[in-house]
Amino acid sequence: MPTTSQIILDPQALEENIGFLRKIMGKRTRLSSVVKANAYGHGIEHFVPMAEKAGIDHFSVFSADEAMRVYQAGSGKQEIMIMGWLDKHEMEWAIRNEISFYVFEPGRLMQAGSIAKKHRKPAHVHLEVETGMNRTGLAGGDLIKALRHIQNSSGLFRVNGLCTHFAGAESIANYYRITRQIMTFRKIQEKVLREGIKPRIRHTACSAAALNYPETRMDMVRIGIAQYGFWPSKETLIHYLHDKKKKTDPLKRVMSWKSRIMSIKKVRTGEFVSYGTTYLAQEDKRIAIIPVGYSNGYNRSLSNQGRVLIRGYRVAVIGMVNMNMLIADITAVPEAHIGDEVVMIGRQGDLEITVSSFSEISEQLNYELLARLPQNITRIVNN
Repeated sequence: MPTTSQIILDPQALEENIGFLRKIMGKRTRLSSVVKANAYGHGIEHFVPMAEKAGIDHFSVFSADEAMRVYQAGSGKQEIMIMGWLDKHEMEWAIRNEISFYVFEPGRLMQAGSIAKKHRKPAHVHLEVETGMNRTGLAGGDLIKALRHIQNSSGLFRVNGLCTHFAGAESIANYYRITRQIMTFRKIQEKVLREGIKPRIRHTACSAAALNYPETRMDMVRIGIAQYGFWPSKETLIHYLHDKKKKTDPLKRVMSWKSRIMSIKKVRTGEFVSYGTTYLAQEDKRIAIIPVGYSNGYNRSLSNQGRVLIRGYRVAVIGMVNMNMLIADITAVPEAHIGDEVVMIGRQGDLEITVSSFSEISEQLNYELLARLPQNITRIVNN
């Protein structure tokens, strides 16, 4: 049953984005598609097959439940890497199915070793090391303990990777901190190799780091926001374009988000629109009611601020955004009718509503708005 709005995905846009990123990263660097948070709102079940058709064969997720969804949606030929949460039961599933996962504390490694021994299958692990983000990662004595445990557990582990994460590579304000992290990672890498442990790959870069710091690309990059057609920040886009003759954004938005007009009515001068008294009609108005609200991911902070596209016009969202509805001023669009298409994100004619336009109005990050799009919204892949 179709929902009150639909998210439409463009495989051609994704293919172009992947091609652009491969060109920048080089032939030796593998691309891992980060599909945590329901593929940044795009929908894991729809996005993974599209990504595989675009040549992606490695996927990064945060949790085991996301890994299971990728496992079921994929071709069976893809590699899956869990960067965050999994409990003991999920770890057993991961080890049995050769799903790799991060190890960022000794206890997790020891638990993995016990399960590997029980099932007589090696645990595929990535050693996440602490380099200055101060979130998850092995450091100091914990790192030594983990390395010793691997050395003393012959056949129980395959060290697929050595990795870390950078603290805000999308902002020049963090330049000193990031460069310190890069230096720290190199020292840790030397230490790991001296201990006789040779990770199959090194990976440290998210989209921002991969675009801003070429030395972080290494053997693999974990590309999230960029593959979906969004820049990690304006600074990252400016950094990329500064020496380019053509100053146009090379990334294509994979997603558009659309609904339809549910009802139309007239409002007289001096009347208020929607809840409370936040919007007073200064003249006679014609308004459209659209069945999308904050329960559908359209933030309440966009009340009296947002814009949507109707009949090729950019029109204002007026009054408070409700749980299930928003209201648009269509006074200047007399030809608008019930059932007409409404674009919340995407193009209509020559106009476009971007995710960044939401961010500028509502102070939400691109990442936040995308990740909050409910999973139950119908996703459609364009042919």
